[in-house]
Amino acid sequence: MDAKLQKQDASAVIDSLESFLLEVTDAVNATLDLDTLLNRVAELVHRAIKYEIFAILLLNERTQTLRIRFQKGHPPEVASRIRVKVGQGITGLAAQLGEAVLVSDVSEHPEFISSGVGARSELAVPLISKNKIIGVIDLESPVPGYFNIEHQTLLTLLASRIAVAIENARLYSRVARQAKSLALLNEISRDITSILNLDALLDRIGKSLARIIDYQMFSILLLDAGGTHLVHRYSQRFNENIQLKHDIPLGRGLVGYAAEHNQPVLAPDVTEDPRYIPLNPETMSELCIPLVYKSKVIGVLDLENTRRGYYNEDHVRLLLTLAAQVAIAIENATLYERLALQEHRLEQDFALARELQLRLLPQGTPKIRYAEIAARFTPARTIGGDLYDWLTYSGGDLTAVVVGDVSGKGAPAAIYAALVSGIMRSIAPEEPGPAEMLSGLNHSLAERPTPAHFVSMLFVLWDAKQMRLQLANSGMPRPVRCRQGKAESIDATGIPAGLFRSVNYEELTLEVEPGDLFVFFSDGITESTNADGEEFGEKRLYKIIEQNGNRSAVQTVSAIFAAVKEFVGEVDAFDDQTVVALKVKDSSKK
Repeated sequence: MDAKLQKQDASAVIDSLESFLLEVTDAVNATLDLDTLLNRVAELVHRAIKYEIFAILLLNERTQTLRIRFQKGHPPEVASRIRVKVGQGITGLAAQLGEAVLVSDVSEHPEFISSGVGARSELAVPLISKNKIIGVIDLESPVPGYFNIEHQTLLTLLASRIAVAIENARLYSRVARQAKSLALLNEISRDITSILNLDALLDRIGKSLARIIDYQMFSILLLDAGGTHLVHRYSQRFNENIQLKHDIPLGRGLVGYAAEHNQPVLAPDVTEDPRYIPLNPETMSELCIPLVYKSKVIGVLDLENTRRGYYNEDHVRLLLTLAAQVAIAIENATLYERLALQEHRLEQDFALARELQLRLLPQGTPKIRYAEIAARFTPARTIGGDLYDWLTYSGGDLTAVVVGDVSGKGAPAAIYAALVSGIMRSIAPEEPGPAEMLSGLNHSLAERPTPAHFVSMLFVLWDAKQMRLQLANSGMPRPVRCRQGKAESIDATGIPAGLFRSVNYEELTLEVEPGDLFVFFSDGITESTNADGEEFGEKRLYKIIEQNGNRSAVQTVSAIFAAVKEFVGEVDAFDDQTVVALKVKDSSKK
């Protein structure tokens, strides 16, 4: 009868244990939040074993140390600092052996590590998942011999289920953290790629990175132009921006090594790394990530922390992903900065060129007998290819008026215009007639041909003594004469100079009358276009000339430019604009 009762009691115990284990399995698998899970584990273990001191230590595989992840009964300030190497202490021994360690009296165990709670007995059971140690469950009691073999067996059975649940929760937490990090990385990447000011970009990178990794010291170092030193471009120490002046030679220190070998450097304890340069006494761990653009290292992200072992492989993988976008953003901002500097220099050069070009133009209008002259030139860009000039022949009664338009725009056209002006002035002492001047100019330009460059020119010779105009044209728009309020074109045409070696130019002689108004202009006037794509055209120009036929040369030029400006509105000029007007006076009046 006693044997039967014992058998029934044993069966009841087994049924109760199985029921408890199922309950444990259901409870630990019902959540993927690690903190919630560990709290439930503590409660379930306490139901089976009435402990006073409890801890779950998780293993850091890289450092092979156990750290308390959850505890009850230990002083918090002590528990947060405890790090147990595998093989050390009772918990470290359980992790090393991969089996439970039961100590009835810790005072007799040489490996016991005290947390200051007066423990006398201890039971440590390893957490094993997929044949791998992930941590240890540790129970302590102030009573010697408190734990027994039944406790050990039960806790070992619980540990196998708890280990699986912890691994699942850690995996879920890791995946959730990675998903959050990737979303944050994507947001940061979009943010930084829109910034083209390098200093603003580096500051944004530093602040954005703090949202991913809680660094204490951070620097961005960029490789100098010579590729021999890393220069501190951005540095932050304990949330304060600082300026670091010392450059680091390529290959020296952790950052130099990362840049030279194009690989991340993870130093859990800088004091044990011979490459470390002791610049910051607070630094205990450091992570250096090279910035690579088109297979070339352009700099390094450097993170430092006052805690040993703070950075890990997850940080490395995360920052390698971010570093690719950071490198592109930095390179874009650097290129923009370089282009902005070049543009500023070009603007300065163009401003000087514009000043020089304007100085090459006549600084006023000549005082000539029986006529007045006015002129205006507006380049489409900072400098342009239109030109005008006047030359006074010996005797004072002959004055040459020149209006030209060089092919192209900008600096090349301006340089070619200066060449044309120089050639023309070299011929001028011979006092040639209009056709002779254009032939000489064409011959000189044809001897030194420049691809895609030529010049259209109108050369007009005012003879105050004979009261007449002589003119020849090499491709400029036909000049206009306004007499008694009627504007008509002068049928003078020709081939631009500089295209062919031998060209004959036709010369016209026009008898003038007092009040005659002659207007010479470049095609930038008639071809000015408004927002609708409509050109100003000759009809509008002739109308403006007729309306101002009785006014002075200066007033006529001003009226033409005002009409063109009103017509085009906000549309930028496509071509240079030049107008020269000559108004004949009454020769009988002095």
